[in-house]
Amino acid sequence: MSTKRIVSIVLIVALVAVLAAVPSFVKKDSTINLFILVLLYTSLASSWNILGGYAGQTSLGHAAFFGLGTLVTRILWLSGQPLPLSILAGGLVAVVFSMLIGIPAFKLRGAYFAIGTLALGQVLYVIVGDRFPMISSLPSKWLSTYQLTPRYYLFLAVAVVTVAVSYILLRSRRGLGVMAAREDEDAAESLGVSSRRHKLLALALSSFLAGLVGGAFAYFFVGYYPQFPFGPVWSFDAVTITYIGGTGTLVGPIIGAIFYVVVKELLALKLSELHLVVFGTLFILVVLFLPGGLVEAWARIRRIFARPTKQQKDAAIPLSQKGA
Repeated sequence: MSTKRIVSIVLIVALVAVLAAVPSFVKKDSTINLFILVLLYTSLASSWNILGGYAGQTSLGHAAFFGLGTLVTRILWLSGQPLPLSILAGGLVAVVFSMLIGIPAFKLRGAYFAIGTLALGQVLYVIVGDRFPMISSLPSKWLSTYQLTPRYYLFLAVAVVTVAVSYILLRSRRGLGVMAAREDEDAAESLGVSSRRHKLLALALSSFLAGLVGGAFAYFFVGYYPQFPFGPVWSFDAVTITYIGGTGTLVGPIIGAIFYVVVKELLALKLSELHLVVFGTLFILVVLFLPGGLVEAWARIRRIFARPTKQQKDAAIPLSQKGA
């Protein structure tokens, strides 16, 4: 194992330890709530990034998996089932649904795939709204013991799992197959890499993790309409955050989530709906001029201010001067 990787692992462990200690020294519920939102959007964007970034399949129906995880977890948990089992069931139901739609949906490409997934998400939004029209609220006996700290640790655990799965996939042989299918499906097929199989793998992982995030959401919110997590805004937020941070990268969704939550909260202090205009404009600008997002912007800044090495200086000297 290289020294660079060891240092990275140590830094990641230290960061997780610091995040785990946040409830110990942060006493304001508003601040804890802000951390929870960052972890929620980090997990949601990272799960979308597996399908949209690594596999190159721009899905606009990610809210369907998020919503299924929320719905199943909420029903099972409120009926008396253990919370971990309820969340796991929500993730598995999301995977089953993704496999049912994935096989026919992957016959579509480009904008047709995005529109098709958006339509499927909207179908679920309407069905759930008709089937469960009443608001889902926690029983009064649970409200008296409601605390943010266990919710925070649940979101932290889901975020760690989501980022860890993304890292393992990125470094694995399967991950290379997923990214090969993203770059050129025909070339990948000619080399013996099944593009459909690898895209289905990315879809399964993406939907399962989105279902886990939905389960944490069901445990976090006191009351909401069951159709709310199926709203297209959850898909659009995941796409926007990932593109702003950097698609196809491990840290892009994390950086994008922090940026999104902080800017959104700052704008909410002045104009509650202004963030829609700001992030819509940012999304267009990033797609047009900075496809790699903030990760690419940081890499460009480092290249500008980086000092050239001795080898780079020698390579820049013309051969005629070297001979002289």
